[in-house]
Amino acid sequence: MTRLPKKTSSLLLAILFGALAPALLQATPAIETPAKAAPLAAELVVDGQPIALDSARYRELFTELHNKHGFSRAELDKTFGGVTILKRTLELMDKQWESKPWYEYYPRFITTRNIMEGRKQLRRYQELLDRIEKELGVEREIVVAIWGIESRFGQNRGDFNLFRTLNTMFDAYPRRSDFYRGQLIDFLLLCRENGVDPREVTGSYGGAFGQTQFIPSSFREYAVDFDHDGRRDVWSSVPDVLASIANYLHRYGWSKGSPIYVEIGKELRDEKLTAAYKKGRKGLLGWREVATAQKVALPAPPGGKELTIVGLEQTDGGMRYLAGYPNLQAITKWNNSNRYAVAVAQLAEKLKE
Repeated sequence: MTRLPKKTSSLLLAILFGALAPALLQATPAIETPAKAAPLAAELVVDGQPIALDSARYRELFTELHNKHGFSRAELDKTFGGVTILKRTLELMDKQWESKPWYEYYPRFITTRNIMEGRKQLRRYQELLDRIEKELGVEREIVVAIWGIESRFGQNRGDFNLFRTLNTMFDAYPRRSDFYRGQLIDFLLLCRENGVDPREVTGSYGGAFGQTQFIPSSFREYAVDFDHDGRRDVWSSVPDVLASIANYLHRYGWSKGSPIYVEIGKELRDEKLTAAYKKGRKGLLGWREVATAQKVALPAPPGGKELTIVGLEQTDGGMRYLAGYPNLQAITKWNNSNRYAVAVAQLAEKLKE
């Protein structure tokens, strides 16, 4: 066997590879580089960094507060001076419990402790709740269930500085910046109206406060002075707290004695129901249509109003479906999660047992 000189064989290999290289490259599938996820809001800030009050968004805010709402420049300088980013609120906004499956969500709220304490509060405030039911038409168990879920019956009101929280969301949470701009304005107005120092209020990472955990716009719209002391006090007045909860639901059409939800099975039997379920709170169907499709008996909703379809994830991988009545829809006006609304309803059922 004749051996080629080493240099010659190297040259031939180089020529051969050069000829084959284009074909090899064409035959090899391209390796796609995964698109880098956009950074979360919390990753773009440092805790405690000063908020740029000379930015265009803040100049516009201060102009509105001064021209439309009568805050003086001196007031604004004093209130906003030195405000800084509260990074933890941004971190928590992307880990909200409402996104958890039902089987992980409800055990946080429907607990033996909450049930026992809720029953105790029902007895303690029986006369007050009698008045609230009579004047506002909302069942006491629903009112107390919301009170329990929101603030553990007034014991857990949140320890985030609310002014920093609202400014952080306005300045550094682009997805909901416009919303929190409005909440910041409402917060300053309610503090002025009720003689509260805006820099001293604490609340949740989402901007809610007091025993009701109202956001500022909800407080201004729905809080009531039920003890008639001239002040809407959702921090320390239980009459104001419980009546404000009831008033919120009342204003959204709560119908005392009407169904909240009805079980309709472990699967949806019609594409229309599936489509409504996927639309969440906006997926509305006539009650007869739901009853016919699911082959279940459903009571007529008040005023013939439409129903929503709610799905609750089970630990075995299956689902549990409910028809959401207008009363359930009223609870979702408080918190837009169907899981929250069902948790309120089921805790109320336990309180009534």
